[in-house]
Amino acid sequence: MVSVLVVNDQSLQRLALRMLLTAEPSLTVVGEAADGDAAIRASAALRPDVVVLDSRLSRADAIDTIRRISRPAGVTRIAGLPGEEPAAPRVLVLTAADREADAWAALRAGAGGFLLNDADPAELTAAIQVVATGDAVITPGLTRALIDAVRHQHTVRPLPRTAGLGALTRRERDVLIAVASGWTNAEIAQWLSIAPTTVKTHVSNVLAKIGARARVQAVTFAYESGLIRPAARGATAAA
Repeated sequence: MVSVLVVNDQSLQRLALRMLLTAEPSLTVVGEAADGDAAIRASAALRPDVVVLDSRLSRADAIDTIRRISRPAGVTRIAGLPGEEPAAPRVLVLTAADREADAWAALRAGAGGFLLNDADPAELTAAIQVVATGDAVITPGLTRALIDAVRHQHTVRPLPRTAGLGALTRRERDVLIAVASGWTNAEIAQWLSIAPTTVKTHVSNVLAKIGARARVQAVTFAYESGLIRPAARGATAAA
């Protein structure tokens, strides 16, 4: 059973989301919040698996909320280990098509997935299930918009965590470059002439080594670390 916290500043929409998600046997809504501060408090108290956050909160409020929910002080990122605290909640952001530019900042803050807010109920419940497992959910249109925004607008700068790049093998770097270019596991497998299951293992190893919680966050790391450089015509691997 996946526990969910609903965050939306419209009471009728919160009610609609609660009713929709409660109807799904594999989900349980443990609470709701109308703003960022309430969401942070509820997340700390209720420890949901997934926080469904509507991005119509003010941009600053939404980004701060994502950061404080997904990276709370004193909470480990690994669940299930003896003596460890439960993992921090995953954040699934519901966003409008005209707010794609906010995806970059939200990913850096720790969001685990994005879904357009006009998605149908089946897409939403499926996305919650995927994000709960630690995998990423992001619509194809948002993926392309994110990658294009990074290529054209983002200025690469050194980050403290770039030491993780040195821990990657050559093959893992190749996989990360492909992930940052928006390729699927099947496409990467075909390119490298390896099995899709092997690609999945490489991706998991990459995420662990660079400290990313989800595939979409590996995209930001690839650009911020300098492995991929923004270019007007597609991604280019750093020399």
